[in-house]
Amino acid sequence: MIMMMTAILFLLLMLLGVALYLAHKVRRVHLMMYDLGNNIVQENAGLYRQIEALRGLELELDLKKSLPALRGWAASPDFLLEIVRHALDEKPRTVVECSSGTSTLVLARCMQLNGGGKVYSLEHDPAYARQTRENLVRMGLSDYAEVLDAPLRPLELDGARWSWYQHGVLPAGLPIDLLVIDGPPMNTGSLARYPAGPALFGQLSASGAVFLDDAARAEETAILARWKLEFPQLEQGSRYCEKGCAVLRVPRQGGSVHGGSV
Repeated sequence: MIMMMTAILFLLLMLLGVALYLAHKVRRVHLMMYDLGNNIVQENAGLYRQIEALRGLELELDLKKSLPALRGWAASPDFLLEIVRHALDEKPRTVVECSSGTSTLVLARCMQLNGGGKVYSLEHDPAYARQTRENLVRMGLSDYAEVLDAPLRPLELDGARWSWYQHGVLPAGLPIDLLVIDGPPMNTGSLARYPAGPALFGQLSASGAVFLDDAARAEETAILARWKLEFPQLEQGSRYCEKGCAVLRVPRQGGSVHGGSV
């Protein structure tokens, strides 16, 4: 009798253990499904935002031909829409880009709609430079943008060695009304876009503005912190974009920004 009761008790404990194990697994599956549902909702919301931004670009620019693909390494539609609205509102005469691509096309179209202005795009990769030039021709925008071959070269800044676009590529003494920084790629070195500050901020005009793409990344956050210390006269802000967008501006009351030139 005692052995039977022991066996029954053992069986009940086993069943309880199985039940608890299954309950744990069901709970984990439930939590995973909940997280998956949240991720799907967030991804769909992000995708919808990019579709909205792409439609906004088409309307703002009255495009007659399609833009190149805007996923992967390309600037996101929401970032492009931010720089387009700035260019159409403030009508910069001189735009400088670090890296060429779809941003070159939309900014060139802004210059065309504004009735004048020029985009100078620094590009270290000959294949990307050629592709951007071909797209400018395809869209009839070659008069408003120039893609400059600018291979990456060593640059000494305060005793540190960096990799930056070849010096002397931009026209001498060029005042920059809008600077768009989307290069060099981060795989070219640590804090790859930092030299844009010392190299180009000194050429910003009295109404100059800087837009930095990928500002949500850790490296760009570190770069912005360094720029804030080294260029305190520039006002820093941000715009909501999927990859992050930082905006630096020369104060409205004027002032000079110390730096070099490419």
